Amino acid sequence: MNEIIQKLNVYIAKEILRQPNRVIAADEKLISSGLVDSFSLVDLGLFIEDTFGARIEDTELNADTFDTLEQLAALIQSRK
Repeated sequence: MNEIIQKLNVYIAKEILRQPNRVIAADEKLISSGLVDSFSLVDLGLFIEDTFGARIEDTELNADTFDTLEQLAALIQSRK
């Protein structure tokens, strides 16, 4: 699961936040804190599908389903 979290961290920091050296804590709030906005969620969903082969439904792209890298990694792992 740490490998999934690391890949998500690198992608979000580089592609979404445009801060490649930013380290996002595994339990840091992504959506509810405003770190990741609704426009970026679609890109994140596509990245997850392409990288991990895990399908994330559009209705799951919200803070209720995943709001931290830990939650997102657990969702990805459950779909593999």
